Amino acid sequence: MKNRNAYMAFTLTFLLLLFGAWVLGFFSRSVAVKRAPMQQAAADRAVAQPVGVPMFNPPRPEDAPEKIRAEVMLGYKIMTETKKYAGEYINSELSCSSCHFDGGRSIQSIPLVGVGAIYPKFRGRQAYTTDLALRVQDCFERSMNGKAPALSSQIMQSLLVYMQWISKDIPIYSKLPWALPASLENTHKPDTAAGEKTYASVCARCHGEAGQGTPIAPPLWGQGSYNNGAGMNRIRTFAVFAWRFMPKNAPSLTQEQALDVAAFVHGQPRPKFVSTHPDAIERVIPLPEGK
Repeated sequence: MKNRNAYMAFTLTFLLLLFGAWVLGFFSRSVAVKRAPMQQAAADRAVAQPVGVPMFNPPRPEDAPEKIRAEVMLGYKIMTETKKYAGEYINSELSCSSCHFDGGRSIQSIPLVGVGAIYPKFRGRQAYTTDLALRVQDCFERSMNGKAPALSSQIMQSLLVYMQWISKDIPIYSKLPWALPASLENTHKPDTAAGEKTYASVCARCHGEAGQGTPIAPPLWGQGSYNNGAGMNRIRTFAVFAWRFMPKNAPSLTQEQALDVAAFVHGQPRPKFVSTHPDAIERVIPLPEGK
């Protein structure tokens, strides 16, 4: 009798374990099916990591060598709290982290990891090869609607040493797989009216109904935004950023919606670019012809 009871108890336990395993598998499959579209969307937006190219693994500012740590930390603070630390050089409600989240250390924005390794490089805007300092000065004038800090200023030198530090271990002139493409390469013709509807339903809750910005997102037009000389004042550039990263932390726009809303934002009023320093390279020496 005892043996029979033990056998029945063992059998019941075994059956319960089987049932529990089936229930767990059923719900796991259900969750996987429901999450599949989100996972696919994330995969579509993810930056591929080909073999033999740099890894996105920026060092922390506080881990910089002791001799440059204070300057690196200041550079990070200028990036993330621009108005507080470099307010005299900006004339907008933007910060560097409006486009470069977490001081350019986030891959979910326009990363600055590696910029210390890819400059100097040729820039069409100057029609010449330029260094990183000139590029940063451009950003202050255009994207921040401000004025360019002098190369010898503490602001500029701290930013340069910070960007150099977060580019640690990136080989010189590497091709950065996380760099944003020039455009979406989508043949869709941007529709301003459709973009206005997308803005109202998706973007306005963070950026404000009139594009004026809110405590959680920067202005997209008006006097507090970037000027008409900024890179974001190109439909193709704005569309890439919006499709890749917006809404922040939960990107969901289609490429067509991104192009439409970029056209709508592009058509709104904004400050006019005024250069505060010579950004062209004066050609006084003929360049040797390449072979």
